Amino acid sequence: MRLALALTLAAACGDNLAAPQDDRVINPPRDAYNSWIEIQPQGIVCGNDTQYKFWVNFSNTSDDLVVVFEPGGACWDYPSCTGAAGQLGVANLDGLPDDHYTLAPFISPFLNRSDDTTPSQNWNLVYVPYCTGDVHTGNVVATYSDGSGDSIDFHHDGHAAVQEVTTWIDSNFTHVPKMLVTGCSAGGVGALVNYHFLRNGVHAAEQGYLLDDSGPVFPDPSNSTPMHHKIREAWDLDSLASLFPPSFTLDDMGTINTMLADEFPHDRLGITYFERDNDFTHYSYDEFYNDPDHDQLMALWAADTMQLTAQYATRPNLYYYLPYWRDINNSHCTTVINFVGSDFADGSMTLAHWVNDFVDDNKVESMIEPPVPGEDPQ
Repeated sequence: MRLALALTLAAACGDNLAAPQDDRVINPPRDAYNSWIEIQPQGIVCGNDTQYKFWVNFSNTSDDLVVVFEPGGACWDYPSCTGAAGQLGVANLDGLPDDHYTLAPFISPFLNRSDDTTPSQNWNLVYVPYCTGDVHTGNVVATYSDGSGDSIDFHHDGHAAVQEVTTWIDSNFTHVPKMLVTGCSAGGVGALVNYHFLRNGVHAAEQGYLLDDSGPVFPDPSNSTPMHHKIREAWDLDSLASLFPPSFTLDDMGTINTMLADEFPHDRLGITYFERDNDFTHYSYDEFYNDPDHDQLMALWAADTMQLTAQYATRPNLYYYLPYWRDINNSHCTTVINFVGSDFADGSMTLAHWVNDFVDDNKVESMIEPPVPGEDPQ
């Protein structure tokens, strides 16, 4: 899930304004448009107990809104929550600096006003950073030990952070014809799991869209079930279960997909990821299947994907776009930086075209690319 690219920090989309004294910014002046504004919700912290922050960039040409959840791994024990686990760890362990907003256009094309292939180029932008290690979902302060006497208290505060983001959006937007919720990897899971809260909490949103990029929650039982059991305990997800409709159960986490489809039958709910993802698969299976090799990882992922596509076929408002492989970022996240490289090799569809049709309410179909000879050279 970790974003494995070396991203160059650069200012984008205007200068960052000074953080407000509290989180009650209402109708900022027009000179705040197209600039990143820092919001610090009171009492919400990162994993290391430092102040949580998110950023907003207002449009002066559109009332539509996109909410983008940042990627960055996941953690559920001492090695992964301290950085000792290497790649299979979590981002932003030291918290969020005030210039973190400069990552926004590199994290997602949906946050890049210079990308004319994205439907949200001129929309209002909300950037939800990630520093809680819980795919924007946890609800516990966990104590993790290394077994030799050292321990840390890690704040899995993701759920509370999203509730503050939702409340802030609801207080500051009175007209939202379209609201797109998206993110890749841990941000994709965060977009999926928190869509229920955003869709019900942002009262001005008229039409909703969800695009989960590379954060699938597969139906149980599946090869992902052991990982589901692990995060359920580590992040105290049971404390949140009653907040969802009864059609969702933690005993089958994949019911989040059909629950949302039934709760919002007029919304468009989509997922996109690579069939040969070599990043999310490690989080899903390494610890639970004795460190499988690449071919074994792909077989586990393919079996889980078959279950997911079958589940999506049961609802008319669930869509998927699954390209085969991409030679960047471990073939993980179809929308990282931009849409380039996530097109079908035979030219039958581009991700940019599919996404724009998806958000513009044009006809779209669920699509899975056949294996491409020569791709994924492992």
